[in-house]
Amino acid sequence: MFSKKSIFTFLQAQVAAFLGGITDYGLMILLTEVFKLHFTFSILISGTVGAIMNFSINRFWVFKNQCDYSSRINSQLFKFAMVVLGSISLKSFGTFILHNLFQIDYRIGRLITDSFVSYGFNYPLIKYWVFRINKKQNIVESN
Repeated sequence: MFSKKSIFTFLQAQVAAFLGGITDYGLMILLTEVFKLHFTFSILISGTVGAIMNFSINRFWVFKNQCDYSSRINSQLFKFAMVVLGSISLKSFGTFILHNLFQIDYRIGRLITDSFVSYGFNYPLIKYWVFRINKKQNIVESN
């Protein structure tokens, strides 16, 4: 069904997502509650900071065996930025909808939205698009 390696990679990615997410969420609360920014703007700023942390952990720990470090960082950064833009947009919109239509506190709405975005959007795109295994490298490792 699933190989040990794919399960381990998934778990590593969840650690990276958790560390980036806790940074993102904590900063969102700080910016909204202390600095009085609207939560949609806080999500934009905190999401960017969390994304930088998440990219670094993914590149240098989770998917290190799938990356060609010498030449692909620009491509990976661009792809990751596209995922982050989509992710932040989905999180901001989802939190806004849950807050305005269903009167759910933005902090709870954010957690609900994050769980769907993380597993259904971020992880598949990061694994299969941003840090996709290099076909040449895969052939070499198989031999």
